[in-house]
Amino acid sequence: MSTLRFKTTINCGGCIKAVTPALNQEVGANNWEVDTANPDKILTVKNTQASPAQVVKAVEEAGFEIQALAS
Repeated sequence: MSTLRFKTTINCGGCIKAVTPALNQEVGANNWEVDTANPDKILTVKNTQASPAQVVKAVEEAGFEIQALAS
């Protein structure tokens, strides 16, 4: 089971609400979270078969910037 981490522009509850459908579809509900208290707005994705590219595409299509972080 892998954990993927990304720096994003998902910075508030409204942003999380906007990206939720895309992330739930791509990686599954309860498999991701965004730390909006962190200045880098870290998205953590756990227990998924999705590739980093799939996560990036889902977040970008929801209208946010995203950058993979080194493991």
